[in-house]
Amino acid sequence: MHLRMFWSKIHRATITHADLHYEGSCTIDTDLMDAARILPNQELHVWNVTRGTRLVTYAIEGPRGSGVICINGAAAHGNRPGDLVILATFADMGFEEARAHTPTVVRVDEQNRITDIRAEIPGPADPTEARLMS
Repeated sequence: MHLRMFWSKIHRATITHADLHYEGSCTIDTDLMDAARILPNQELHVWNVTRGTRLVTYAIEGPRGSGVICINGAAAHGNRPGDLVILATFADMGFEEARAHTPTVVRVDEQNRITDIRAEIPGPADPTEARLMS
């Protein structure tokens, strides 16, 4: 049996570009890809925090140290520069490997520079503590 598990994410990155006429994909600063253990052409989930939308595409390498997060192709219609996004990946693994797995979470600042790399921080234990940001 294989389970599809959360592998890694770049948390609350800022879209820097949106290129409607590129073939598709999401261009990501290679330093960020390395930190999040994302490979070129790997399936990538883009969760737009600003707009509340989600899409699935694939990752391609952008210039190192550039901070680039560029949504390419038709997805550029719904994702704009300045939007906050979560870029997430998943991996298939066996049960025991999945039990021992710790996902990689890369947090970034407003310029998409790495601020820390660590495990997921759990949400509030009490659902009444959760809040919707406006």
